[in-house]
Amino acid sequence: MPLPTHILLAYGYFLLFGWVLVEQFGIPLPATPVLLAAGALSAEHQISFAEAMLLGVGACLISDSSWFFIGKRYGHHVLRVLCKLSLEPTICVRRTQNSFGRRRAITLMIAKFVPGLATLAPPVAGQNGMAYPEFLLFDAVGASLWIGALLGGGRLFGDALKRDPHLLDWVGQFGGALLLVGILGFFAYRLYRRRLVLRKLVASRLEPEELKRQLDAGEQVYIVDLRHPLELVPDPFTLPGAHHLSPEDLARRIGEIPRDRDIVLYCTCPSEATAAKTAMTLHKLGIERVRPLRGGYDEWKRLGYPMDAIPPFDPNVVVDAPLIQIAK
Repeated sequence: MPLPTHILLAYGYFLLFGWVLVEQFGIPLPATPVLLAAGALSAEHQISFAEAMLLGVGACLISDSSWFFIGKRYGHHVLRVLCKLSLEPTICVRRTQNSFGRRRAITLMIAKFVPGLATLAPPVAGQNGMAYPEFLLFDAVGASLWIGALLGGGRLFGDALKRDPHLLDWVGQFGGALLLVGILGFFAYRLYRRRLVLRKLVASRLEPEELKRQLDAGEQVYIVDLRHPLELVPDPFTLPGAHHLSPEDLARRIGEIPRDRDIVLYCTCPSEATAAKTAMTLHKLGIERVRPLRGGYDEWKRLGYPMDAIPPFDPNVVVDAPLIQIAK
């Protein structure tokens, strides 16, 4: 009997509920094999498809509701922590906030299918002030689609086993090894992508002390603040003379970016993921003197370096705006 089916038979619905709950809380322990196995067992009526569905969706709603209220209470602070812990370096606060701001209902419904987005979407919803009943509705739809797809895929495999019992011998012989290889491959792929991003980042990033020396010496430096407008509400400051641009608008306005000086990018991701990705995009567009700022805004602030105050604005007006220009 293949792993994890015998574990599911031994511990039943408790294992399914707990495994999904743990994964949805952000611990990188993939629940996909358990849900597929549960779906396969439902073909033999050893597990109820409907009960597995309800338990899986319930686990998602409990974890997502917890993250929703944590995001509502602690805002961008918890989002930066989640971004730092994530094994998916290209999914970060900025991308989640942009998706949520444009189409929050669709984002919640597809979040479970996008690595990294499933954990970030609920706290972003809470931070954005989304009404909890509305959040619960769309989150329940998204969780049902995700749980249903995996259980349904397992059910199809279970039906195939019923038609050809010889498949069970093959699965029983290699199922445990395939599961182990799949889990290890999942972690290896995520770590590999993260390592590539961080390696490029280390090679090009600028130390805050070096930027401070350049500014003190009167050197011309083009500083770009890549933070989302929501992050400016509780902390309305920016680096001296910085321009606040979204990564997308920065790429569109490539002709306005000076070529005769350093372009310094910063965000609030602890791994500078947004700044690094934007830097690589600008390199491809022919801007060579571009460097992410190590530690971003938080490190500059921690060092006590000077900052410019941002004029008050209404976050409900600018949250979807592609550009905010900070006057020098």
